[in-house]
This record gives sequence, C-alpha cells and structure tokens, in this order.
Amino acid sequence: MAERSLKITVLGSGTSVGVPTIGCHCSVCTSSDPRDNRLRPSILVSYGGRNILIDTTPDFRLQALRARIERLDAVLFTHAHADHIMGLDDVRPFNFRQRERIPIYAAPETMASIRRSFPYIFDGATKESNIPQLDTREIGGRPFDVFGLEFQPVPILHGRQRIYGFRFGEAAYLTDHSDIPSESMERLRGLDVLFLDALRYKPHPTHSTVDLSIKTAQALGVRRAYFTHICHDLGHERAESLLPPHIRLAYDGLELTVEGPA
Repeated sequence: MAERSLKITVLGSGTSVGVPTIGCHCSVCTSSDPRDNRLRPSILVSYGGRNILIDTTPDFRLQALRARIERLDAVLFTHAHADHIMGLDDVRPFNFRQRERIPIYAAPETMASIRRSFPYIFDGATKESNIPQLDTREIGGRPFDVFGLEFQPVPILHGRQRIYGFRFGEAAYLTDHSDIPSESMERLRGLDVLFLDALRYKPHPTHSTVDLSIKTAQALGVRRAYFTHICHDLGHERAESLLPPHIRLAYDGLELTVEGPA
C-alpha cells in the first residue's frame, strides 16, 4: 500500500472489571480526573476511510457512541476472554447502516469460543429478530491483509494461554500478556508506537507489571510506549509522573497518528 497515516483511538484502557470498579471507594475509583475512568481494553485503527476494531468489549456500544464511530469494516480478536468479546452483538447497527457483512479475524481456538458464546449468530437457524452479519476468518501466525493494511499476529503469553497481539505499520498493540517470547520480541523491532499491558505494580500471574513493561519498552527501543489494561491501583497523574518521558499511560479517548507502511 502507498504510505499513509494510521489513526489509533483508545476506546478503553481499563482492566477486565473497568475503573471505577463496582463498589470500590478508593482514591482512583472516586477520582475526578477523567483519565481515571477506564472502560474495558480496545482500540480502533483508522486508515483510508476504513475502521478496524481490535476486540469487542462489553462496553463497545458506549465506546462507539463516545468515539462517534459511524463505520466498522472489520474486527480483530486477541483472545476470547469475556472482556474482549462480549460486545460482539453491538456490531448490528453497522450491519444496518452498511448493508454488508463484517469480517472478524481470530485464531481457531478464539473463533471456536466466540461461536460457543454466541450460538444464535452462527447456528444457521432462521431468526425472527436481527443478528450480527459476520464473515469469520481464522488466522494463524502469518501476516494477513485487511483492506490494504498488513496485520502481523504477535504471539504472547497470557499466563499459560497463548494469545495474539498485532503489529500494523509502525505500531503494535499487545494486551493481556505476562510474557513476550523472544521470537515475538523480534517482530516488535523498529516501532514508533507500542501498547503494552501494565496492570499494576504488584506481580500478577497473567498480566505484566509497570516495571516489567518499562523494561520491555526500553529493550525494544520504541519511540513511544503506552500502557493499557490498567487497574485501579494506578492513578493516572501520579503513575505517569513516575514513568520515563517516552512512556505514558493510555487513557480512554487518546488519539495517536503513526505512519503506515510504504
């Protein structure tokens, strides 16, 4: 594809339960800083009049309204945990507007979980009400084209589970990871923007910490790193003040521009 810019919009930067957390009265959950209000983790990649969504969180309807998304061309899934797939039904208004099926991309095991979670979408039975109109496309470790932009799956470990992040142009989005295998690190060289999981300061069995993700960003030499999948242990202003200048916390509504591939 000819060189062109990509716009990345952070639709959600929070952990699986979001921030504020239900019933919590901590300083972050009661904060007046809008950056401390975090919906479940997702981004939108926009280029050439196309909008590509990574993960359909339970907050997708609200995210789409807030970001004024009027077109959706494809969905990529990192894995099948509830905070990453349970908003899938809310793609229906885009089917109505666009009058076409929406392709969804996922690894075979992720696609199988999506089918089990939404049997009414995929069972082929005649319905009296509307259902999402989707075109399922299974992916593996090889790059794949989405409307002229190459997406490179990046295998990462979410505890013992192997899931995918994605590299596209000079950007990559990795969420829900506790470890990045060495071969995947090599796929992340030469980036302008890298999103990394940084749940909290304390260790977690299935997520990266702030300190570990700082080390990852520094090892890769990325120009800009943004931490996401953040829990209520981190108040935005205080936590960001302790980070190196080229590493920031993502927040809902953040917009970035990066160059697309030549």
